Amino acid sequence: MKNYCIALFSFIMVSSCQEKKAENFDIGLLNGYWEIENVVMADGSKKEYKMNETIDFFEVKSDSGFRKKVKPQFDGTYIVNDVDEKISIQKSVEGTFISYKTDYATWKEKIITLSTQELILENDQHIQYQYKKPTPFTIK
Repeated sequence: MKNYCIALFSFIMVSSCQEKKAENFDIGLLNGYWEIENVVMADGSKKEYKMNETIDFFEVKSDSGFRKKVKPQFDGTYIVNDVDEKISIQKSVEGTFISYKTDYATWKEKIITLSTQELILENDQHIQYQYKKPTPFTIK
């Protein structure tokens, strides 16, 4: 019994001392257009977005770039303005984060999921923003 307790204690100690590693996302998948699908609040309540007037456009090269809000048009093009948010990608043991900077504020969001069709970001208030790739449309 004594050997069992020592082995169990040793296992717990070794397991708790192992270094956590941040998820290794392919940050290149962030590039392009992303449409907000829903927001999940910290209390679990959800707000769904059926239609969006703006879409987020990300461009990242070498762990830095920008995010810009663009407005889709009926002919498949986007209206773009000169306003953008500078971003940088930061990896740590807590996760992979997008840090934003504008003339007015700085903040960061943790990347929870990043794939070719899904992006989930979480801010420091534990609010999750769930994005999807927008479906192009045109009206002729």
